[in-house]
Amino acid sequence: MPKTIFEWDYSDYPGAKTYPHLFKPIQIGNLIIPNRIKYTATEENLNGLDGFVTDQGAAYLAQRAKGVVGGLCFMQGVYMDEARMGQGYVGQAAAWDDKFVPGLKRLADAIHDALAVAGIQLMDCGRVGAVDVEYGHGPSAVPQRLRIFRPMKEMTKDEIKAMIQQHVDAAKRGVEAGFDIMEISGIVGYLVSNFVSSYTNRRTDEYGGDIRGRMQAVIEIIQGVKAVIPEDMPLGIRLCAEELLDDVRGNTAEESMESYKIAEEAGVDYISCTLGWQESIYPVISRDIPMGNWIHLAKRAKEHVKVPISMAYRLFKPELPNEKIGAGELDIWEMCRPMIADPLMPKKVLEGKEEEIRHCVACNLCLARLFRDAPMTCYINPICAHEANAEFADPQPAEEEKEIMIVGAGPAGLECAYLAARRGHEVHVYDKRAEIGGTLNEARHAPYGDDELWTCVEYQKVMCEKAGVNFHLGTEVTEELIEEEMPDSVVLATGPIYPGLAVPGGDSDKIVYLADVMSGKADVGKKVVVWGNRKPGIGCALHLAKQGKKVTLVGKDKTAGFDVNPSFKWRYYIYMRQNGIVAYNDCVIEEISDAGIVVKTYDGYRWPINCDTIVLAQREPNESLKKAVQSEGIELFVVGDALIPRNLSSAVHDGYRIGMRI
Repeated sequence: MPKTIFEWDYSDYPGAKTYPHLFKPIQIGNLIIPNRIKYTATEENLNGLDGFVTDQGAAYLAQRAKGVVGGLCFMQGVYMDEARMGQGYVGQAAAWDDKFVPGLKRLADAIHDALAVAGIQLMDCGRVGAVDVEYGHGPSAVPQRLRIFRPMKEMTKDEIKAMIQQHVDAAKRGVEAGFDIMEISGIVGYLVSNFVSSYTNRRTDEYGGDIRGRMQAVIEIIQGVKAVIPEDMPLGIRLCAEELLDDVRGNTAEESMESYKIAEEAGVDYISCTLGWQESIYPVISRDIPMGNWIHLAKRAKEHVKVPISMAYRLFKPELPNEKIGAGELDIWEMCRPMIADPLMPKKVLEGKEEEIRHCVACNLCLARLFRDAPMTCYINPICAHEANAEFADPQPAEEEKEIMIVGAGPAGLECAYLAARRGHEVHVYDKRAEIGGTLNEARHAPYGDDELWTCVEYQKVMCEKAGVNFHLGTEVTEELIEEEMPDSVVLATGPIYPGLAVPGGDSDKIVYLADVMSGKADVGKKVVVWGNRKPGIGCALHLAKQGKKVTLVGKDKTAGFDVNPSFKWRYYIYMRQNGIVAYNDCVIEEISDAGIVVKTYDGYRWPINCDTIVLAQREPNESLKKAVQSEGIELFVVGDALIPRNLSSAVHDGYRIGMRI
């Protein structure tokens, strides 16, 4: 008789009517899951350096457990070897000894408190491991492609047997801790995937050779774990459907599907369909990949195995997963980054509050933080990783209600506005534009997925409306208006300024401004120089290159994209090369003439660049109105690019913190 842990009735919820296939039960092994939603195991570096669970990690997971509304909620993958070769993240939870069981139980209990199904993942990080020791381990000592990872040592047969036993022992601890479902991680370059892949497994013994030999260690792990967990505890595995390693002779698609069939034969109860490795040169999850781009892989997997198939990977909104589940091409909608950005996302879908979802913008800042041994944060969600700080995560009503003037309706001003209003202040937002969004109005026109950035403004607009924020659009704030209104506090969120070029020829009619170019108001010639090599300049350069312009990017930063996180920056470099954009960094424009410009490097080299148009994308802080506010003795805050030109994330985080403080 299948086991049901918690009973859920979704029939009266609007989301269950709109997305009926997401909110229907599914049987996995001998366990009934109330819906088709899964928060998948996600590293966050919030645990102790000793592998013990912390308040921060428990609070983070508890929020995601609330979000799955009765579905599957997995804690992060645990490492299982005392030598720590399998540890891939400094804040990764451990399960190599019984002393870790109480902390693991704390996480299982937190999930159960939300009436969700608690999952634990077993994860030896293999090539991505050994974060704090000298060497990693794997089936073969294949050199690393990415320099941030450790050198590899080939495992002996005895070490392989010990590794398999570590999985079994950790599984026992997961059972003791009270988890309901268990999963083996075999993705992105972790140890199980190292055995499966022809790229990293060059062995000639029983643990190598053809795909069945390369799956032998996986079979023994599955069978060993199945032998020690209860019959009503499902066991799943995450496996690559496409490694995207053709350039280094990785597995073929046919071999990947064979690995699925072998895993099913060995006894797994479901398979999480994944793709790509950390070492793949093709992007998988950044926003330049269209939504739903990989969903066909789930359908392919279902054509090869009978067990349920789950999948994440650019499935940020409920429409497509609901459709594919209804069509029998997918069984479970997995989420990682969408629930980093908004832990209550599925709950809001169920309750018919989709307009209140803070959508992930696929920037990969979370990933960049992990690989730099820092606690995970979110580009778009200021509360992420601060859930244990009740004062920060849920700001209380203000002790003194104030009248607040916010100048600028961009992301920084909007974030500040709704939070301050929610805390009881009377908030008035002014902007000289007739629409909200600030510079995102232009930035969203950049290619390769930047239109997704606009979801930030859509969310903030709804939250402002619900909080009772007063808008005064098409109204420029002047010294006289400040004197007339005399608010208690002023927040300057006016965005950056784009200064002219104080060089010979700086008044040339070749010069146009970034906003006018991105909005289509400026006439742009065939040969263009973009001055400013941070994200706005790169976006503008790509935008123009897509129109067939010959574009040169010139900037004073040592590298282009200083304000772009490293896990996304490499994509821009590739697109710049593909679009023929020439970049000169660590330079200044020394002179402008009828023919074009003269560029000067930091060490004095000069050369001319012919161009028809010069786009000013170099930003500076906006000092306007500061003296006017200060002269009246009004409490003043400056946020976002008005303070220091940075990025969307900084704007959102600035706005949240000031909205919380006022």
